[in-house]
Amino acid sequence: MPATTDPHTSPQGNSNPGSVDRTGRLIVTGQDHPGIVATVSTILQEFGANIVSLDQYSSDAEGGSFFQRTVFDLADLSARRPELEVQLEKRLGSQGLTWTLTLEQQLKRVAIFASKSDHCLVELLWRHRRGELKMDVAMVVSNHSDHAEVVRQFGVPFFHVPVTGDKKEAEREHLRLLKGNVDLVVLARYMQIISDEFLVEVDVPVINIHHSFLPAFIGAGPYQKAKERGVKLIGATAHYVTRDLDEGPIIEQDVVRVDHADTAADLARYGADVERQVLARAVSWHCEDRVVRWGNSTIVF
Repeated sequence: MPATTDPHTSPQGNSNPGSVDRTGRLIVTGQDHPGIVATVSTILQEFGANIVSLDQYSSDAEGGSFFQRTVFDLADLSARRPELEVQLEKRLGSQGLTWTLTLEQQLKRVAIFASKSDHCLVELLWRHRRGELKMDVAMVVSNHSDHAEVVRQFGVPFFHVPVTGDKKEAEREHLRLLKGNVDLVVLARYMQIISDEFLVEVDVPVINIHHSFLPAFIGAGPYQKAKERGVKLIGATAHYVTRDLDEGPIIEQDVVRVDHADTAADLARYGADVERQVLARAVSWHCEDRVVRWGNSTIVF
């Protein structure tokens, strides 16, 4: 069956009023074989589209897995989309290829989850306000009320959902808020374990950020533990959340060097800086359809 939109993006996603209805993103995946690039280019050329960028990767030239991201310009794309989709399915689907077509103007609706730490939360809101993150921040949800006023200054709805002894009750409220309203959930240092049931029910991708000391320094006080071990690199990892805790496909990572003179507080500060940047890049790439999941790995264009 054709995937006429990004499987992680609702067709009812909000549009960007400032965008022109002509830029599309086409993702094609499947078993590699000769002629895929030519077929995509021919279809778009027949519609009068101009290819703006084309990135591709094959895991093996002989029968490997194929991935391609094409950005193209086509006037009146929304009106011509159904006709284009018919041709894509006819000529790509018949080759056993999977494809997704999204419109640049159709922004992904994002819910940000946070706890007491605000560095990742504020970074995302700030970049969004500056136009650096092409998304629609639908809401911020937190198990603490500390950041309610800050979030509202960005014009974003804030929902306080305490997590008490019965986490299922909180997750039921989360799902009530999220279902049908978001295309992506971002855990911006949200310090709660997400249940398998929640992941199934929410039915959209979930991105998490954590310091890269895992699994060496699990639990409380990781930076103090790192200081005591003489760590020389501080890092962060952004990944998709799966049922296996902190083992989902990695989207982005980065590190900064430290030395013996740095205190545990210094390490924590450096770590927060890296976490902000890594999470922002991961969210940006996902919202621009640059990330293709491949098993428990990712292809990032």
